[in-house]
Amino acid sequence: MDRLKVLISAYTCEPGRGSEPGVGWNAAREAARYHDVWVVTRAHHRWAIEDELRRRPIPNLRVVDYELPRITRRWAPQEWGVQLHYYLWQVGVLSLVRRLHRDIRFDVAHHVTLVKYWQPTFLRWLDVPYVFGPVGGGDTSPVAFRRDLPWKGRLYEAIRNVAIWAGEHDPMVIAAARRSALALAATPATEERLRRLGASRVEVCSAIALSDKEQTLLQRLALPPQKPIRFITIGRLFHLKAVHLGLRAFAAAHLAGAEYWLVGDGPARVELQRLAVELGISKRIRFWGHLSRTETLEKLSMSHVLVHPSLHESGSYACLEALAAGRPVVCLDLAGPASLVSKECGIKVKARTPGDAVADMASAMRRLAGDAKLRHRLGESGRARVSAEYRWRAKGRLFSTYYEQVANGEVRSEVVA
Repeated sequence: MDRLKVLISAYTCEPGRGSEPGVGWNAAREAARYHDVWVVTRAHHRWAIEDELRRRPIPNLRVVDYELPRITRRWAPQEWGVQLHYYLWQVGVLSLVRRLHRDIRFDVAHHVTLVKYWQPTFLRWLDVPYVFGPVGGGDTSPVAFRRDLPWKGRLYEAIRNVAIWAGEHDPMVIAAARRSALALAATPATEERLRRLGASRVEVCSAIALSDKEQTLLQRLALPPQKPIRFITIGRLFHLKAVHLGLRAFAAAHLAGAEYWLVGDGPARVELQRLAVELGISKRIRFWGHLSRTETLEKLSMSHVLVHPSLHESGSYACLEALAAGRPVVCLDLAGPASLVSKECGIKVKARTPGDAVADMASAMRRLAGDAKLRHRLGESGRARVSAEYRWRAKGRLFSTYYEQVANGEVRSEVVA
């Protein structure tokens, strides 16, 4: 098929970053291997993108940026501010994109970021078939685990559930799902919610992957000495990560000489430090705080197992990078990590109650601490899984296939002028 003209909507899009900015950039870069791509993003990312393109030109990628008035940027660092800023950005950028479409006549469009199914995209207003996602956000924490959270965590979860309900009743969100030619869901729970919103074709597709360079770097991380056995959790310290469950499990495992490292910072740090003291394990817990990527990978190279008891992440770069580095993962059987971590490369713990989860995680820690061959087997399977299924190069080919299907009318598309 001839090269298509593809419009990509990526509110966050920046080279060399993880999370959503990395998703936006990598999706645009890989799509440009096969088609002529225009990516619309925030002006906030302009300098990083221009610097990257000067060093590594991508002839078929064009960047168009748009920004709201300066006063609105004060909101963006706040959690609520990001959601409001994003919503207004989607409305504000529409006239620019319509002019662009009149001049270029795109064949297909693709909404990439933000990665939430319950927020709208301006693409639903263009007369062009589009791919929506991969989007996540359809998973919620189990009720029993919510009760185990501090009051701030319970309040956050309650507000988030209200926001999801409001999003699912927003006509703009409903139209975004129904008018998509193809909706990609990051998790099965999100797939179900998209179908309820009326999306005609939905497929499950992870939103995260690694570049060839990232995978090579992680595969080169050597394994540490057999002792001391060291567990590690990487990520922001707040209630969603449920690190308190990891600390309780480590205490219950009674592993003499073992250590548990926490890389990251956040509002739950003081509470977690207090919990470590109460559990009598503070001397074997190391809070490293926020580290650079290089320092984080150094700590991962010195660890044997990643512990990731997160409650409802659609994707987890921490799990993905640990698997690529040959480290088995212990996680809850919930959301994105549950899809990423198979029984061949880690241990998934059923999320029945917090007490049961702690006991099962402690059992998993004891098994992995006492069986080097098991750690090696799971680690090698993790490397192979990431190499086969979670590479941006492969995801770019998949997106290209979807674009061709959508452009050829192989999936139903309902569009408006």
